[in-house]
Amino acid sequence: MKILSWIFVLSAVCGNALATDYVVGKGSTLGFSGTFQGEAFSGSFARFEARISYDPAQVESSNFDVTVDLASVTTGDSDRDAALPGSAFFNIGKFPSAQFVTRQFRKSGDEVIAEGTLSLKGISKPVDLTVKFAPNGAGAVLDVSTHVDRLDFDVGNGEYADTSTIANEVQIRAHLELGAKP
Repeated sequence: MKILSWIFVLSAVCGNALATDYVVGKGSTLGFSGTFQGEAFSGSFARFEARISYDPAQVESSNFDVTVDLASVTTGDSDRDAALPGSAFFNIGKFPSAQFVTRQFRKSGDEVIAEGTLSLKGISKPVDLTVKFAPNGAGAVLDVSTHVDRLDFDVGNGEYADTSTIANEVQIRAHLELGAKP
């Protein structure tokens, strides 16, 4: 009986080691969308690093740690692209990056939710990501989505805090082409 107890304890402890570590490959994107004066716009970040460890069978053993280079933002609109790095929005001179780190994963019906903390402009708040994971040979495709209220992170302060001009809610999504880490 003691041997069975030890095997159970050992398998529970080692279960956390079953998550696969992945590297982010080409074709991966990190983007956002919102509205300005009632018109939809979207943007993306060209540079970000992600440490992904994921086990779809035991999501509780998974973790994400994503760092975004805020200076790599682009929306395709020169005025907006010039304003976003400034102090009213991302303030990249003082806060060059944003970071999302998971605290835990949980299943909610058919969905997987990654509960984590987003740190942006020196402000850290809880954010939940909806996770869709699809194995693909030796790699996988990972899609995540969420929304945040930009004013919770002081993004678009001063005259830009008017939510009738720039909506408070911002949709965030990522599509990651993953390869197993060597």
